[in-house]
Amino acid sequence: MSVETKGSTMISSDMSTNDKKKFFFQKLNFGEEAAGGLAAGIVGTVIGFPLDLVKTRMQTQNHVGGMTSVALHIVRTEGIASLYRGIAPPLLSLSFVNTVGFTSYSYFREVVFQGKNGWDYRNTLSGMMGTPIFSLITTPENFIKTQMQLDNVNTRRFHSSFHCASILVKEHGPTVLYTGHVVNSIREAAFMASYFYVYEGLREFFLDYMHAKTAVPVAGGCAGALSWFFSFPLDCVRAGVQGRDLNDSKKAKGAIKILQNLLHTRGVVGLYAGVGPSIARAFLVSGSRFSAYEGALWLLRGGRDKIDRRVHGF
Repeated sequence: MSVETKGSTMISSDMSTNDKKKFFFQKLNFGEEAAGGLAAGIVGTVIGFPLDLVKTRMQTQNHVGGMTSVALHIVRTEGIASLYRGIAPPLLSLSFVNTVGFTSYSYFREVVFQGKNGWDYRNTLSGMMGTPIFSLITTPENFIKTQMQLDNVNTRRFHSSFHCASILVKEHGPTVLYTGHVVNSIREAAFMASYFYVYEGLREFFLDYMHAKTAVPVAGGCAGALSWFFSFPLDCVRAGVQGRDLNDSKKAKGAIKILQNLLHTRGVVGLYAGVGPSIARAFLVSGSRFSAYEGALWLLRGGRDKIDRRVHGF
C-alpha cells in the first residue's frame, strides 16, 4: 500500500473518500486549528489595521502625498487613537474567518483535491473553497470598517462600530450590511486562491535554505504581498462601493459603475491607489499571521507538518 505524505497527515492512495475523511478528522484537532486561527487573526489585525486605514483613505479620497504623509496627517488631525477606530469588528470576525480559512484549506487540500507541498495548482482550488462561508462575515465587517474610517473625515456621526451598524440598519434596512457582497466575495476568492498557492510554493522553497522561523514569515509575507497586488483592483472597487455616501442617490452604486468611474477619473493607475500601504500591510500581516498560526500549532502538536523534520523546533 503506497502512502502519500502531505501536510500533517499520511493518507494512503487506495483509501476510500469516507476513510480519508475519517482519517483527516481524527488527525485534525479543531481546538488546535481554532487556536491557530485565533492567534493569526489577533496578531494580523493589530499589526495591519493602521495601514488598512491609510489604504482606505488613499483609495477613496484625493490625498496629496504618499503613505507616510497620509498617516501623519491622520495622526495630526484626528489623534493617534483614530488609527484603531473601528477595529472591534475585524478583531472579532477575523478569529472566525481565519479559523474557517485555514481549516477549510486543510480539509480540501488533504481530502478533496489531495494537494502537495510546493507549487501545486490544487492548493489554489483548496484556498478559495472557504470563501462562500467567511465572505458572509467579511462583507459586513469590511462595510462597517470602511464607513467608520471615512466617517472620521466627514460628519463623524458614529461613536462606535456597533453604533455605526445600528444607525445604518435603521436608516437603510439590514441588507445594507451586505453592500458590495458580490465584489467582496470575488475579491476574497481571488486573494485566497493565490495566497495559499504562493505560500505553499515559497514555503517549500525557503525551507531548503533557511530555518522555519525565517522561512515561514518570509514565505507568508511574500504570499500576502503578491496576492494583494493581484487582487487590489477588486479591493479598490469594493472600497468605492462600500465607502460611498449612502444618502447620496446621485453617486454610482454598483461595482461596474464604480469601476467605470475610477477608470474615467483616475485611469488604470487609479485602481492601484493606496497599493503602497496595502503591500506593506500585507507583508507584515501575512508574515505574522502564518508565524502565529504555525507557531501555535507547533506549541500544540509539534508543528503543521509533524513528519517534516525541517519544521521541527519552529
